[in-house]
Amino acid sequence: MIDKTILVVQGASGLSDVPGLAAIADKAEIRFATDKNSLHSSLSGADVLFGWDFRADDLEACWHAADSLKWIHWGGAGVDAALFPDLVGSDVTLTNSRGVFDQAMAEWTLGVMIAHAKRLPETLMFQQQREWNYRQSTQMLGQKVAVVGVGSIGRAVARIVTAFGMDIVGVGRSARDNDPDFGHIHAQNELNTVLADADYVVLITPLTAETRNLFDAGRFAAMKPGAMFINIGRGQLADETALIGALESGQIGCAALDVFCEEPLNENNPLWSAPNIIISPHMSGDFLGHYEVMADLFFNNFARYQAGETLLNVVDKTRGFVPSVSSA
Repeated sequence: MIDKTILVVQGASGLSDVPGLAAIADKAEIRFATDKNSLHSSLSGADVLFGWDFRADDLEACWHAADSLKWIHWGGAGVDAALFPDLVGSDVTLTNSRGVFDQAMAEWTLGVMIAHAKRLPETLMFQQQREWNYRQSTQMLGQKVAVVGVGSIGRAVARIVTAFGMDIVGVGRSARDNDPDFGHIHAQNELNTVLADADYVVLITPLTAETRNLFDAGRFAAMKPGAMFINIGRGQLADETALIGALESGQIGCAALDVFCEEPLNENNPLWSAPNIIISPHMSGDFLGHYEVMADLFFNNFARYQAGETLLNVVDKTRGFVPSVSSA
């Protein structure tokens, strides 16, 4: 008799917490971990870890208990919480949920761009005050959008804003031409030049040692005066104090943030009172039904794992993302 795969689901307490999980209950011995203690006790002898709660950061502390682990599937697109040295240096395969959140995050990005250009926050404020305040707004046709990070989410942003009639420019790890979504992609060392001409800047690069605090005071100073800054990647990609300074000085016209260095954002955090800012509780990729899509991707990969087939979305652990020909 072939032993069942031992699967640990981090961030779930039972089958009902993960849509469709019951369908593979006969194919695996499923253990559930809801905190550090239960994760530690569950990992011994386990073959597979499904990071259902991709915001959990307990894995590193429990890593020594993972004596048989072969594969980790992370429920989010960003895998920075899993990129600690022991895992990176191990033979454990890491996959992620690339593709699940792309369209929703692109739609959210376009939505906050429209809200800013059409002055919708002001309109709602005046409506609440019962004040008829006529204003003109910005036409977005032909405005330039710089996307910093040209993976699958950045590409979804590129496609949606291009369809909206805006000009797109991409910034990746290396420069290249004839890209299907961006045309020409600039290397990261050209970022300041790109920023000087962009009306909107969308930050969606993976969080790595090289990209932490990529946007500091100098980077915000390099942006086109009055431009909009949008972060849907990770809070640690930008210096939040420098961002507040750029907003208060008027160097940038608006910011829309879906990610923060501290989550949930403390009620005393100065970002709440910064001028011209849209704060969103890390929900840009979360659409009705996304849990089902996220689970289905794991089930697809689980079937591949048990069949000895190549897994989808294998992360290059040293680079911190899923590599592809067009997203380097």
